[in-house]
Amino acid sequence: MRALVIDDERLARKELLKLLEDYPEIEVIGEAANAEEAYEKINELKPDLLFLDIQMPGKTGFELLEMLDAVPKVIFTTAYDEYALKAFDVNALDYLLKPVQMDRLNETIAKLQPPAPKEETEKEPKLGLNDQVFVKDGDKCWFVKLADIRYFESDGNYIKVFFDNVRPMIHKSLNALDEKLNDRDFFRASRKHIINLSWVETIEPWFNGGLMVKLRGGDKVEVSRRQAAKFKEKMSL
Repeated sequence: MRALVIDDERLARKELLKLLEDYPEIEVIGEAANAEEAYEKINELKPDLLFLDIQMPGKTGFELLEMLDAVPKVIFTTAYDEYALKAFDVNALDYLLKPVQMDRLNETIAKLQPPAPKEETEKEPKLGLNDQVFVKDGDKCWFVKLADIRYFESDGNYIKVFFDNVRPMIHKSLNALDEKLNDRDFFRASRKHIINLSWVETIEPWFNGGLMVKLRGGDKVEVSRRQAAKFKEKMSL
């Protein structure tokens, strides 16, 4: 598993790197001292796992995750109990209090699963159902698999993300998101909506040549007349 260590304290990075030498399953491919440097290295190196400090000068670890389209597995590292608890609440893989103890690191490494094989068909792979995203809305944060997101809805300069019983908002345009998503799994139903095709339950004719799609769980999303023919072809109707 290819890992990136992100921490503004050089000594903390070196201590963790030394501990990780005892784990042949972890290949450390780089380190970064701040969010901006980490962002560049994540896009360049495509790590499977981040050891991520939360409290850093400039952007925090949470703000770094918000910058990413797809988020690798994350193990938070922190010296602050309050941040550790917050990290635990956002359902990261795990969190480690600094200074990192070997027995605690053992527990964390034991939770790791081998990364899924990546498709090499595209130079810039699109995001599919197995990818996860990081969503932060106020003080609440989630790591969400795209497979669990029913649909996205444009709301001004934001997007509502519909999963479970929540609908947090992210600061991104629907057009920008549409370019990143794999069209085998997601469909641009209208100017306002992108739907997860795996959640489609029923399809009915609607006004003006459009369609009404009912998703598992009861949500309904209209497919515009302009997109209806493309949607029927996609769904082999």
